[in-house]
Amino acid sequence: MKLHTQHSLKALNTFGIDQTAENFVAVESKEELKEALNLAKFEQKFILGGGSNLLLTQPIKGLCIHIALKGINVIQEDDKTVIVEAMAGENWHDFVCWTLEQGYGGLENLSLIPGNVGTSPIQNIGAYGVELKDIFESCTAFDRHNLTQRTFTREDAQFGYRSSFFKTKGKGQYVISAVQFRLTKKGHVINTSYGAIKEALGNKESTPQNIAHAVISIRQSKLPNPAELGNSGSFFKNPIISKAQFDQLLTTFPKLPSYPQENGEVKVPAGWLIDQLGFKGKRIGDAGVHKKQALVLVNYGNASGQEILALAQKIQANVKESFNISLEAEVNIL
Repeated sequence: MKLHTQHSLKALNTFGIDQTAENFVAVESKEELKEALNLAKFEQKFILGGGSNLLLTQPIKGLCIHIALKGINVIQEDDKTVIVEAMAGENWHDFVCWTLEQGYGGLENLSLIPGNVGTSPIQNIGAYGVELKDIFESCTAFDRHNLTQRTFTREDAQFGYRSSFFKTKGKGQYVISAVQFRLTKKGHVINTSYGAIKEALGNKESTPQNIAHAVISIRQSKLPNPAELGNSGSFFKNPIISKAQFDQLLTTFPKLPSYPQENGEVKVPAGWLIDQLGFKGKRIGDAGVHKKQALVLVNYGNASGQEILALAQKIQANVKESFNISLEAEVNIL
């Protein structure tokens, strides 16, 4: 474990924002993680995962701890299911590919989501009708204050839409070191109902592997590769509104798409709202809205975090004025 000062974070956030950490250390084991968390001389400690859900608008003060724990292991299995543990520093998509190579089902709809395994429960990542909570078994995490390790069950994690205990009541208290997933070996639960998966599958059999290929194809056609164009995926959450407000909006916007929720509320696509206001493809300096997906803000090269934030706030203000809907950022803003 080596301590660095004034360390560049440009390669460690998918927006490619050129910010620095006053002090930086990468931890590759649970022991190193405990050691870093125990460095008393740094009162402020910031935990950095894959940097895929983060907009840096300022330098990170104190100590930045980069989670680089690696390893994937089968910890339990029977004829039908398997529990796989992945360490927090594993790349999410690489881990999904590994499970598919073993013939396991469950993660195929979550293919090509940027980021690392350790941050996936925090956000309760989701795509194409599947959320992390659907295959989550448990996770292990360190209490940042007393350095004890705790196991969180699905109930403990208190998952919500793009949310969890780690993002709400427990925010800043725990550092996830590993996540355990319950996957299928046979009798796979297939979900092809969302988006264009059926169309992308064509005449192919609905296997986990084929669904993953379809999802990857769809995502690549719509979303920019962070390695080529800085972005953090969906910048805003899809808002959930009351049925009464939705019905009222329909009188003015009859083509407004909707996804009914179990509690009677209605989810509407934030990308559609933004697109109606002419923001798709809009560029202000090097900060912009992706030309194919209005939900994705991009860095065309040298945009600062403040410039991207200013664009996001302009979009929020316009959506509020036009639709009376408050867009909430999905990305963590520092």
